[in-house]
Amino acid sequence: MHRCLVANRGEIAVRIIRACRELGIETVAVYAVGGEQSLHVSLADQAVCIGEANALDSYLNQDRIISAAQITESTAIHPGYGFLSESPSFADKVEQNGLYFIGPTKETMELMGDKITARQTVDAAKVPIIPGSKGAVESLSEVETIASDIGYPLVLKATSGGGGKGMRIVRSNDELEDAFYRAKSEAEKSFGNSEVYIEKYI
Repeated sequence: MHRCLVANRGEIAVRIIRACRELGIETVAVYAVGGEQSLHVSLADQAVCIGEANALDSYLNQDRIISAAQITESTAIHPGYGFLSESPSFADKVEQNGLYFIGPTKETMELMGDKITARQTVDAAKVPIIPGSKGAVESLSEVETIASDIGYPLVLKATSGGGGKGMRIVRSNDELEDAFYRAKSEAEKSFGNSEVYIEKYI
């Protein structure tokens, strides 16, 4: 790898660029309109404007980022954290275009992106997991049974997504019914998937 495009901005991009410099790897920064004076832009060996300030038109636009890598003859893309670093489709697209994706493989992201599958995978590998449901909980009675087994406090979590959406901490049986239906509703609205599971809250 001789040149790495950093598909992020701010402090994380600065850290990646500095680490690449220590390793003797050239870097390419990407920026949106108005970000020309950003620190990560000034630190990189090259910089490419990839669109308007709206992140969907720039920092989250996979095709523009890959095009920027191609026109700068980059050999790898580092997505930083968040956003594209968690996108199996982006990791796959990067590799389909003959570039290295610095991060987990598409298969690993797909495996760990669904929290229930992730729990089941690490449990099957004999890695200790937090006590909870073996899969999605379908009914209030099932939730009540598991709650009585693992005790309070517990947390209901959406299978998909993240950022605290579809998550409810439950400290007593009186809170359980409302928390269950609210978590499912929020998960459906946020991620298009109403599945939730239970873990002991630590």
